[in-house]
Amino acid sequence: MADVIHKATDMRSLVGSSAHANHLALAVASIANLLKIVECAWAPLALGAAIVLVVLNWRRGTLLLAGKTRQSEVPLDTLVASLEKHHPHVVPGTAVFLTSDPSSAPTSLLHNLKHNKVLHEHNVVLTITTANTPKVPDDDRVRMTEIWAHFAKVEIIFGFMETPNIPRALAIARKQGWRFDIMSTSFFLSRRALKPAVRSGMPRWHDRLFIALAKSASDATDFFQIPTGRVVEIGTQVTI
Repeated sequence: MADVIHKATDMRSLVGSSAHANHLALAVASIANLLKIVECAWAPLALGAAIVLVVLNWRRGTLLLAGKTRQSEVPLDTLVASLEKHHPHVVPGTAVFLTSDPSSAPTSLLHNLKHNKVLHEHNVVLTITTANTPKVPDDDRVRMTEIWAHFAKVEIIFGFMETPNIPRALAIARKQGWRFDIMSTSFFLSRRALKPAVRSGMPRWHDRLFIALAKSASDATDFFQIPTGRVVEIGTQVTI
């Protein structure tokens, strides 16, 4: 019995010594890594922290900008119902208004009605969607919904490996009965000038960083390969 107790005591001592050695090795490794950071390994850590900061800033700023934009938006159905009752002057041609929210009237459409006081014969509220597949077949690329004689919603779907080309995709809509002619079509884009608000949801330097990132973003005309001669840009000023 004494031998058994003695062996058990030896095992506990061995386990305790092993755990102590592991803790000691971990402490030595941590100190060694800290010394590496002091020497030169701080650079990748600083770069990683900067990337995280930029991503979080872009995400926060985008949410704030979407909220500000949503406050001034008008539901598309409400606008169409109003236009049905009070017809503005209708001009020939097709107007395509790009938007990320097809349920709301695009800002460019509202400003076109406000300042030019005209409505095109055919108006398209266009939304671009990225699919979870590398490529999308042409038969599934365009979805069209007519909401009024002068209005239609169009969704164009691109695969995440495809280069967006709006004019080529809209030509596919001819199979669905839409007469698309690039020479009689105008693409209306909203160009927003961002300004830091007095009372912002982010620190002032975050505002300036987000504004700088927004200015460096790709131009929609080039990104979607829209002919520059068919683009009408309507500027608005938004505070964030």
